[in-house]
Amino acid sequence: MKNVFVLSKKNIALLGMGTVGRAVYEEIKSNVSSVLVKDITKKRNIHFSEKIITNDFEEIIQDNNIDIVIELIGGETPAYNYIKRSIKSNKNVITANKEVMGKYGEELLDLAEKNNVFLLYEASVAGGIPIISPLVSDLSANDFSSIRGIINGTTNYILTKMANEKLELAEVLKEAQDLGYAEADPTSDIDGFDAQYKISILSRIAFNTNVSIDQIYVEGISNIKSTDFAYASELGYTVKLLATASINNDNNLLVKVHPALIPNHVPMSSVNGVLNAVEIKGDLVGTLWFQGAGAGAKATASSVLSDLIKIQNSEKKINVNRKNTYKITSMDSHFCQYYLRLNVSDKPGVLASIAMEFGGKNISISSVLQKDLHDDGSADLVIMTYPSLERDMQTSIKQINNLDTVFNIESMIRVESYN
Repeated sequence: MKNVFVLSKKNIALLGMGTVGRAVYEEIKSNVSSVLVKDITKKRNIHFSEKIITNDFEEIIQDNNIDIVIELIGGETPAYNYIKRSIKSNKNVITANKEVMGKYGEELLDLAEKNNVFLLYEASVAGGIPIISPLVSDLSANDFSSIRGIINGTTNYILTKMANEKLELAEVLKEAQDLGYAEADPTSDIDGFDAQYKISILSRIAFNTNVSIDQIYVEGISNIKSTDFAYASELGYTVKLLATASINNDNNLLVKVHPALIPNHVPMSSVNGVLNAVEIKGDLVGTLWFQGAGAGAKATASSVLSDLIKIQNSEKKINVNRKNTYKITSMDSHFCQYYLRLNVSDKPGVLASIAMEFGGKNISISSVLQKDLHDDGSADLVIMTYPSLERDMQTSIKQINNLDTVFNIESMIRVESYN
């Protein structure tokens, strides 16, 4: 590892030998004394002594020479148990596990502090992009007002292809799976859960508030169609899956994951393919952007190894004592513009009846596009509203969906404000 690792003792246990595990091992193999795998008989395209391979975690726990455990198994089980037991055994832990850190981060970090060991997890969010360390240390003088990011490379790849090639989600998903960008079961990505874990981690650090998974609003990309990109482009926007945490006007914290219309003039709109980007806003530093490879073996290994260097150099673990913790508010309080695409009857008075329902909740229409008259006599109606409350919009949508002249509300996408 470029002469960075100077330790001569074999004091590291590596849990998992997938693509990231192999990339990490190649850089630190002289320090690895044990590699935990599920199947010790499996042939692997990597050279190491069979003496260090085990499928028994107890061997690692009982080995007093091991004082650093690198967990790269992924998923909640058995990774959570392995991390917890390692900490209790006074071993330092490095993990790339966003699910475990999203669900159990507060508990495990408290346990690590009590046992006076490191628990470092830079690779759990945004792959090779350094974002956790800056929040914890370099930017610790700031009070943050918002974090927003494109932090799932799979969905960003899919949405980019849909936008550029006028393809539907199912077509692009199959291609993403063939290329290795999407898992065989893509639920965690497509439904927004992966981004949910990651924004939970970032929220805990930036806002000194434990945000449990069930307090985060989550909506995936399953309902986005290629036609939405065409209409959004005509209106000056593109569509991204955005994870955000922000302090609202009532000084409460709202954390959410959902597709959003992004204005074409802001940098986030041009973050394409598998790239990730995180934008943070601090009271002293203003707005900062972090962009780069959000996944991949080498990018993720970069973050894992940076954590290892911190432990090797005995950098003091910094616990940021921010002044504020925040009450977490619900999605009902969100205030934004909305894009709606409706399939309606091509008759006079349709827009007037929709506007009347909106007016009952003080929602005003900003602009309207009438598109694509279909053979069945229906048409696509695209409506952009002025900013309004989520609870009022949801109530209005239910009422509009019951109108005889509205066949279906095909999509509703929130518009991200960059004022």
